[in-house]
Amino acid sequence: MSYRIFATCDIGQEALQRLRDKGWSLEVYDRVEPPPQSLILEKVTGGVDALITTLRDRIDESVFAAGRAARLKVVAQMAVGFDNIDRAAANRHRLPFSNTADVLTDATAEFAFLIMGAAARMTWPSEQMVREQTWSTWHPWHPWLGVEVTGRTVAVIGTGRIGKSFIKKAVGFDMDVLCYDPVFQDGRFVDGVRRVLTVRHEEGLASRLQTIEYVPLDVALGRADFVSLHVNLTRPGESPEPTFHLMDERRLKMMKPTAILVNTSRGPVVDEAALAKALLEGWIGGAALDVFEKEPLPADSPLRDERLRLKLRLFHHFASAAKATRLSPDPEVGMAGRTVQAVIDVLEKRYDGDPKKMPYVVNKEAF
Repeated sequence: MSYRIFATCDIGQEALQRLRDKGWSLEVYDRVEPPPQSLILEKVTGGVDALITTLRDRIDESVFAAGRAARLKVVAQMAVGFDNIDRAAANRHRLPFSNTADVLTDATAEFAFLIMGAAARMTWPSEQMVREQTWSTWHPWHPWLGVEVTGRTVAVIGTGRIGKSFIKKAVGFDMDVLCYDPVFQDGRFVDGVRRVLTVRHEEGLASRLQTIEYVPLDVALGRADFVSLHVNLTRPGESPEPTFHLMDERRLKMMKPTAILVNTSRGPVVDEAALAKALLEGWIGGAALDVFEKEPLPADSPLRDERLRLKLRLFHHFASAAKATRLSPDPEVGMAGRTVQAVIDVLEKRYDGDPKKMPYVVNKEAF
């Protein structure tokens, strides 16, 4: 059977070719910017069987209702997050949607660790000095000093796949780890890490015995030199412990005045107005952000204040932006491959045609 597929973005020609090779009709929106909502509705109403989306697309009740009335069978999202997808609407219309969890775990954790180091060691303002020819001489401490990452204490807020990957990297930098998770404490994982820490110390690979433990959030924030956020975004009413504005004024004031905050999770987890105030008034030492409450970062954002130039590193939501992670057609390696595989699973009715059994479908509860 020939199917029609509309992709709101070019997610990589090698992966998309897998769909064309099956003889299916594939239309790809060919601009860098996301398509208007009206175009997505037009394609769905016009009878596409599958919709390939990104976080930039609003997939709401109108899309799912139109899809149910037409012939839409699956929404395949090239992202781990799906804040843009109305899960309740998908369930009402019994339409599966997928995401690309797992394949970007290490890339995201690696990026979080790297930007933590960039903020700590002030690598970007240093490069700016060289490029702008304002570097005049070497001096022991002028014009500023960074802080070391090695041997410090990091609080990992959220110990899912990405949080655990981040912890494994922190271990190699001789760091102590404070864990907090609002949903689940993985004691088995922590015990395993403790065994590794013991061996590292016994074999002389670490000068001291490092520590790892689960602690309450206020304890983690108060003791950590670095705080790295790895939680899902949940809003009030969606969870007993919502993460929307988890880092607000009250919690930012719990941190050390020298501590650095890192966010590669979701932008609204951090209250940006509160963060700007915290940096300006010296409640914390610095921050590195890859995600924002509104993207792209607005021109009038308080985070653009020039007075924050030395303390704040800003990135364009590209923690997973590594070639293999983003574009590999292999569903075990790349987001593109996993997105395409989700489409194939549904359209070819693999796993007995049961979305509950399909590994990349998110809303299994609807079936």
